[in-house]
Amino acid sequence: MDPRSEVLLRQADLFTGRVLLAGLPADGLLSQLPQAQAWCWNAADQASLAARFGERIGFGTQVPTVEFDAAVLFVPKAKEFSTWLLACLAARLNGKPLYLVGEKRGGIESAARQLEAFGKPRKLDSARHCQLWRVDVENAPPAPSLESQANTFSVDAPGGALNVVSLPGVFSHGRLDRGTALLLQHLEGLPAGALLDFGCGAGIVGAALKRRYPEATVTLLDVDAFAIAASALTLQANGLEAQLVCADGIDGAPCELAAIISNPPFHTGVHTHYEASENLLTKCSLHLRKGGRFAWSPIASCVIRRCWRPRWGTARRSMKVTASRSTRRKKPEAKRLRLPARLGRIRTVLGE
Repeated sequence: MDPRSEVLLRQADLFTGRVLLAGLPADGLLSQLPQAQAWCWNAADQASLAARFGERIGFGTQVPTVEFDAAVLFVPKAKEFSTWLLACLAARLNGKPLYLVGEKRGGIESAARQLEAFGKPRKLDSARHCQLWRVDVENAPPAPSLESQANTFSVDAPGGALNVVSLPGVFSHGRLDRGTALLLQHLEGLPAGALLDFGCGAGIVGAALKRRYPEATVTLLDVDAFAIAASALTLQANGLEAQLVCADGIDGAPCELAAIISNPPFHTGVHTHYEASENLLTKCSLHLRKGGRFAWSPIASCVIRRCWRPRWGTARRSMKVTASRSTRRKKPEAKRLRLPARLGRIRTVLGE
């Protein structure tokens, strides 16, 4: 069981009633709290939890409409995101308790200070490198809208500037990351047909694809419901339409694709997580048509060693593969050793 859940269960008598667990891990916590409801926005967690607990699982970007007398927020990685989530929950809890649980390295102590906006917070427990905090909501705020948290900026893309709308908690919120910037340079000459932006985030690559190839069916896929919401806003801001899919990995993607473009995910919260990218590389050939293309932009060289090299020797279909690789350039050491910038493009052609 997740250590955060174990910390909650050390104080299980506080959670015997109608409590909403927001952003909970996909473990057995709900089986120990029979009256609890859950709210999650990660499609992988939702699928795992729904298989065990059915209608007790709420999914999406809005607080579930179920009645609850207390709420627990499992602290997310992004501070702006936790601020918004806490406000959403506190708006429903005037005079009731709001709890915060998280790992120390995940920023629980910093997040706990955000509780001061609603009352006087106090720490209830500390164990397993986690902490549990509580505030009785005395100053319930109005429920904030999701759109009010949007950050709009523009990026250079094929065909001119692209308007991007990002949301707190979505990858690379408010800025263009290096991997996506590199992919935007390699969108020319894609085969005609359906295109997929895997791990779409705020929808930058997917929107650029749709504008560059207006006749193509473009699908934007992400495991995060907030990423899908941001992608919808980005498409709308540019007058574009595409298919949006919130699913657990490549298994949720359509088949017979002409190309898959991905700036792949490698983190879940503060933890490194390779499973989605490994699964993508293992199964992408099942979703590409013959002659299809796969382009990705992993940030770390260890990803190439762990995910890329062991798999492409067993590709099941003939396809052209383009891997755009970028890594951070290390700062020179004290002796001013000059290190080469590792930024380039790898092209591999398998069985024409």
